[in-house]
Amino acid sequence: MRIVAASLFALSLATGAMAEGKTHRVVFHVDENDAQVMNMTLNNVANVTRYYESQGDDAVIEVVAYGPGLAMLLADESPVADRISVMSLEIDNLSFAACGNTYNAMNAKAGKELDLLDEAGIVTSGVVRLVELQEQGYAYVRP
Repeated sequence: MRIVAASLFALSLATGAMAEGKTHRVVFHVDENDAQVMNMTLNNVANVTRYYESQGDDAVIEVVAYGPGLAMLLADESPVADRISVMSLEIDNLSFAACGNTYNAMNAKAGKELDLLDEAGIVTSGVVRLVELQEQGYAYVRP
């Protein structure tokens, strides 16, 4: 009788754990000023989110842009600004990080401060941010 009770208790713990779902952490890397790459990245973000939600899991996703890829997050240049705006409203736990090194260099070259999309935050270094997130267990994806 104790074995049956212990088995039922273990089964209830396992079922409860499955019902709660798992949180997956993913970082996407964009370093190309290419609308096709940017759209593929956003497609991947949507696909990952949709898949994990269908499994009862959560996804925490960050898109890090640096170098020529920072155009993805520039208000006057981004070919995917509308998609980013909509996706940010639709997908919880989605964030966009702009490389501060690239941003500062672009500002200096332009002679003025460039506007980032409202959805974008600035990190000191895009490469360092990628390293930090991977050290925190994020899966790394470069489309």
